[in-house]
Amino acid sequence: MIAQVMEVNEILEQTLLFDFYGELLTEHQKEIYGRLITEDLSLGEIAGEAGISRQGVHDLIKRCNQTLRGYEEKLHLVERFLAVKEKVERIDRLLDDYNEENAGELIRSIRRISGEIIEEL
Repeated sequence: MIAQVMEVNEILEQTLLFDFYGELLTEHQKEIYGRLITEDLSLGEIAGEAGISRQGVHDLIKRCNQTLRGYEEKLHLVERFLAVKEKVERIDRLLDDYNEENAGELIRSIRRISGEIIEEL
């Protein structure tokens, strides 16, 4: 079970990194890495369609992962996105509990969270 959760987290990480930084890859890298991420093809399937070896696909994927993680280490766009997303979800939860009696506290909480979001950006 833990291995499955870790695999899902890695797939989510790869997808987010590709979404944010994929355009910084070469066309060839984007094509191969994109097939893995968006179409969930195996290395063998990608190799057959691209006319390269399975090992070549594996090496390219590994290099792309390192490159994309390197961009994230420098730019932190995914990290900021996830932090803002979590804060917006907190605002949504606060609004779900809205009633007239807690309106003042709700407004203060939303303003505090929105200030945090602005500072994240």
